[in-house]
Amino acid sequence: MEKLKQAVKEIAYYRHQAKFSKLHLSLIPFLSLSSSLYGALLYTRQSLYRSGFFSKNRLPVPVISVGNLTWGGNGKTPMAEFIAKRLADYGISPLILTRGYAGGDEAKMLKRHLLGGPVKVGVGANRVATANLFFEKYGYVDYRGSKFFERTYLDPKMGSHVGSQKIGAAVLDDGMQVLEQKLKDIKLVVQEIKESLPIFYTRMTPSYFFELRNISTKMHLGAVLDAVVLCVSAIGSPDAFVRAMEKIGPLFVDRFDFSDHYSFQLKDIHMMRERLRQLEDKFGYKPIVIVTEKDYDRDPEILKHLHPFKVLVLCSEMQIIPCNGCNEDSFKSLLKELLEV
Repeated sequence: MEKLKQAVKEIAYYRHQAKFSKLHLSLIPFLSLSSSLYGALLYTRQSLYRSGFFSKNRLPVPVISVGNLTWGGNGKTPMAEFIAKRLADYGISPLILTRGYAGGDEAKMLKRHLLGGPVKVGVGANRVATANLFFEKYGYVDYRGSKFFERTYLDPKMGSHVGSQKIGAAVLDDGMQVLEQKLKDIKLVVQEIKESLPIFYTRMTPSYFFELRNISTKMHLGAVLDAVVLCVSAIGSPDAFVRAMEKIGPLFVDRFDFSDHYSFQLKDIHMMRERLRQLEDKFGYKPIVIVTEKDYDRDPEILKHLHPFKVLVLCSEMQIIPCNGCNEDSFKSLLKELLEV
């Protein structure tokens, strides 16, 4: 099954069919048919919503939907977190709504990052129901319009101490996805929808490591300089993770890739240990295992079975790349304008 998932992902990412194996080529007609059927179903669903056959659900606060125009693994969850933190800078208590897909690794990561702050994380397939539970617990504030208009419905037993935690905006993590294109092509597609729409470019920048058995200590990226590392990941875009590690400067970088959201099993740990022993024999000293935060949060306990090999978790932060007058300050201003509409 893992081999099949990997093949589907490679078909989605790579355009040069001459390099495809027989497995890849045999899957293309099936995937093309599935894509057409999915497109037809999506069009029908949207038509039913527009006609009023399906009722629409609206939240009482502004909603920002974070999706992407490519296959996946392009930083939707970090962007949702980035936006939520910027809203918090304005004194707004935002609610991130996520489905908690496949074990909820992204939801766990968000909760760990945002613990103790004003940002709340709601997990559930029915995000409207999840949001309503949070509104009932904390209340909400509607910032829209020319006048500041506040509406709350709080449990009388809660008291007024939760007033500062009233939810002022909702951020949907993973709101939409389509096929991959080049950045220039994506820009053209967006501008066809609305030419004046501001476009911001972002990147995930490695910031530090923490060790599996001591998560409270931050380690400098230089900790892996001249080391032999094995990158292990089950994320949407493992190539970006491996390239980021290569830029940091280890002596040698090897990799183990699994499908997005995959939960590591003991058999996988055995394969990793075997690869690590091979690397140790080749280079003469113990290699270091590097995983992403998503992989850590999915199941930190199973990674402890890699002992005595050291396991480091790479932490990254989203940054807005200044381009054509669009930078972090203008992004913040745009968020503020949208909340005031």
